[in-house]
Amino acid sequence: MAATGFILGAATGLPLSLVETYAPRGLRWLVTSYVELIRGTPMLVQLFLIYYALPQVGITFDAMTAAIIGLGMNSGAYQAEYFRGAINSVQSGQMEAAVSIGLSKTQAILHVILAQALRLVIPAWTNEAVYLIQYSSVVYLITVIELTGMGTIIGTQTYEYVSTYIIIALIYLATTLAIVRASHLIEFKTAIPGLTTKNQRV
Repeated sequence: MAATGFILGAATGLPLSLVETYAPRGLRWLVTSYVELIRGTPMLVQLFLIYYALPQVGITFDAMTAAIIGLGMNSGAYQAEYFRGAINSVQSGQMEAAVSIGLSKTQAILHVILAQALRLVIPAWTNEAVYLIQYSSVVYLITVIELTGMGTIIGTQTYEYVSTYIIIALIYLATTLAIVRASHLIEFKTAIPGLTTKNQRV
């Protein structure tokens, strides 16, 4: 569920970041307003609106679909800012150089700017993946039985709440540590010569 939300967030966040960076002012304002609205409201409220409010206007999703949409929509807003920051960190002169050798603006964005930005965004991506795994626990409140929800059920049946939640915490910890380790390896393998950070770990 978290992985699907992350992919959906990346698929929406990248186009949003490009609009924020390169589109006319009117479109930039609309996208910025959307991003700030999502980032400025709790994910739980967004999930409640998707699952409980939308059916009142004829739009109904099952609990799992609503959870994935909520996670993806929230992640997309944050990833848009991660992408925008990574794009802006690429020196502006590179766009001019790319256009001067015959590339169109679109080609320059795809082959020069994004080729570097996608590498630079890896640390922020790592944080987002970890956050999504942790935030996925709130979908239990819209009846999706995920890891924390299953722990609650087991605790209710066995009265072993402490040991159950310790195991759940260890599962979350192992998962997030694996993601962090994998991201460090990817960051090392894709590092741009001359732009490697001093604290980069392998």
